[in-house]
Parts: sequence; structure tokens; C-alpha cells
Amino acid sequence: MKLLTCPINGTRPLQEFTWGGEYRVMPDPDQVSDEEWADYVFNRNGAPGIKKEWWHHTASGIWFIAERDTERDVVLRTYLYSGKDE
Repeated sequence: MKLLTCPINGTRPLQEFTWGGEYRVMPDPDQVSDEEWADYVFNRNGAPGIKKEWWHHTASGIWFIAERDTERDVVLRTYLYSGKDE
């Protein structure tokens, strides 16, 4: 069974979580060109490696960040989003 650690609720079965996509810093839409904004909205880096991802613990409603090595499928750490560019 795969497990994931919620920063609030501890280690739980992966079935209790929903993946929310890769965490990326959003540029200021008023300060970037249309091309830069389109790149942010539509393009993703699919190369394997360490990614920051949004995860949601469905039972408690907690959203958090997981740093995951997508090449080895290993979670390195999880933490609550602080609102600062992580």
C-alpha cells in the first residue's frame, strides 16, 4: 500500500488524497508579455525529477505541498503552503 504524509493528519493511505497538479510560481499577469503568460498557463515541464506538487487530503480538506522525485516515485517531504514563493 502506498502512503503519503499529510502535514496535519500524519501518514495515511494514498487513496485518501487527490493530486492537485504541479506547484508553480504564478507571474504577475500585468507585468509579463502575452507569450510569457501563455507559457505559464499552457506549458509544463514533464521531465522526470524533483517536483513540487499540490496534494489534497480529502477527509480533512487540507491542501499542502509535497516535494516528490517523479523519476523514483518517492516523496521527499510534505509541508503546508506558507503563501510565500516556496
